[in-house]
Formats: sequence, C-alpha cells, structure tokens
Amino acid sequence: MIRWGIIGCGSVTERKSGPGLQRAAGSALVMVMRRDGAKAADYAARHGVPRWTTDADALIHDPEVDAVYIATPPACHAEYALRVAAAGKPVYVEKPMACTVEDGARMIAACAATGVPLFVAYYRRGLPRFLQVKAWLDAGAIGPVRAVIARMVRPARHDDAAVGNWRVQPEIAGGGYLFDVGSHMLDLLDFLLGPIAAVHGTATNQAGLYPAEDSVAGHFTFASGAQGVGLWCYAAHPADPPDFVEIIGAAGRITYSTFSETPIRLENADGVTALDIPNPPHIQQPLIQTIVDELHGHGNCPSRGESALRTNEVLAALTADYSPVRSLP
Repeated sequence: MIRWGIIGCGSVTERKSGPGLQRAAGSALVMVMRRDGAKAADYAARHGVPRWTTDADALIHDPEVDAVYIATPPACHAEYALRVAAAGKPVYVEKPMACTVEDGARMIAACAATGVPLFVAYYRRGLPRFLQVKAWLDAGAIGPVRAVIARMVRPARHDDAAVGNWRVQPEIAGGGYLFDVGSHMLDLLDFLLGPIAAVHGTATNQAGLYPAEDSVAGHFTFASGAQGVGLWCYAAHPADPPDFVEIIGAAGRITYSTFSETPIRLENADGVTALDIPNPPHIQQPLIQTIVDELHGHGNCPSRGESALRTNEVLAALTADYSPVRSLP
C-alpha cells in the first residue's frame, strides 16, 4: 500500500480527494494534518483516518507515511513541497501548483534534486469524459486543429468579497478565480492539444469586489500552430452553459464543458456524436489511481510538475498587466 498523509484537510479533501486516496487500489490514507486540532480530529473521525496532527513536520517525517498530499491554499504549496521533497517522499499538490512561476520552478528543482516525483491535482486529465475527447483528437476525428474558443462567464457571488475568501486574494491564491478554477480549463487544453507556445492577455477588475482580477481576455498560440482565444469573467450575467470550450479542426469540431456534466460532442462528416459520460463520485480518484500505479512501478501519471508549471506560465502571462485597482465602472 502507498500510505498517504494530507497537509491541510479542508473542503477539497472532503469528497474530491480524501476518499479517493482511501479508495484507489493499493492506496491508504493514514494521517492528516491541520493547524486547528479540533478540526483535524473531527476530519479523522468522520473519514476513518487512524491518526491526525497539528504539526506538518511530524506528518512529513512519520515513517508510516510514504507520500504526502498538500491541500493547503497555494501560498503554502512551495514551502511544504520543499519540505516533503527534502524528506525524500513523493509530493502530490493541489492546483495551481504555486502562486508564481518562480515558486513552481523551485518545487520542480527540489523534487528533482532528491529524486522524488511531483504530481499536481489537475485531475481532469484522468476523467473518462476528457480521455474520450483526447481519443477523438488523437484519432484525427476533426482533422488538424485550427482554433480553440474557451469561455467561462458567471455572475459575482454573495461571498466573493467575504473576509477569509482566500481565492480572490492574490498573495494567497496567486490571482483570482482564473487561478482557482480557470486554471483547470487551461491545463486541460495543454493535455488535449499540447503546450501553449505564446500567450498574451488583458486582466481587469470590473466589479471592484476584491483585490484580484475578475475579468481576463486572452489570445494564445499552441506549439502545433493552432490559435486560441479565451474569456474568463466572474462578474457578469450568467452564460449558458457557464463554461464552454470549442475545438475547431479542418474537418469538424468538438465541444465540451470543463465543469458541467453536459454531453461531450463531436461533429464531423460522419455526423454528430454526443456522449454523456458522468464523473466518478470522488472526482480526483482516477488521477490518484495513476499516481499510485506509478509509485508501484507501472504506468505514468499525466499531471506532473512540468505540465503544471506550463499552466502557471500561461496564468502569469494572461495577468501580467494587472494591478489591483478597479478599472471600469
């Protein structure tokens, strides 16, 4: 068994990842850490985890912990990853992998120096619905890819400006919701179509509810030569669906939602194929299984530090011109 410890057993670990670590074949969750001892004890009791602690180093150096999953806010990812790497243990870290490109590069270098793998929780790379999209693309179902249109638009929420909402505090999250959820869209495009070679964007704060950007528009060019445009706006009239990606080829197109469980759709000369492929109950479990399998010596996880760093580089380029002031009325 690969025996896991979690640093930061917050909301993302309740259903998405914690049970995935327990249910993946050859995997066990044996210890959790949270600075609030009462919350750590409660989590361990509810999830049947044998041990808990308030001391990250105690978990990292525990001889019964083989690998460590870091599920803290992004500002802590690099610090903990370096400590886990120094202990000679594999690292699995939440996305985005770090607040900055520089911190992401430090994480990769630290893991390389001690010979441990670095995995990142861009778990859509392991979901069956997106593996089907990749299979269509790899089979040439729409011919050479020419263009991509990506959009995520939703209204501001009542808790966006709430005290304690770290997801819109750049010093903790790296940026705003583009970093928190939009990063999934960008990383998935990297998985499906290969690296983005060039990118530029404009980031603004239109609603003035919090320090981070709330609207980002960008243009990107893939290494393959395909062109892409994207819009991520978190303070507008809701779109239907809220997020939408269209991949346009010379001989057809593929459309999907990154977050909603709507059917994935292929259109080409053979007609229209729409497939309804539901997500698993614990959405990180398929990716976790690839990590566990790799640690057991067979297979490879598709979400690694190097690919996640590319996504951080795209995020940085899209928001490079942003300063935290309200830009529009």
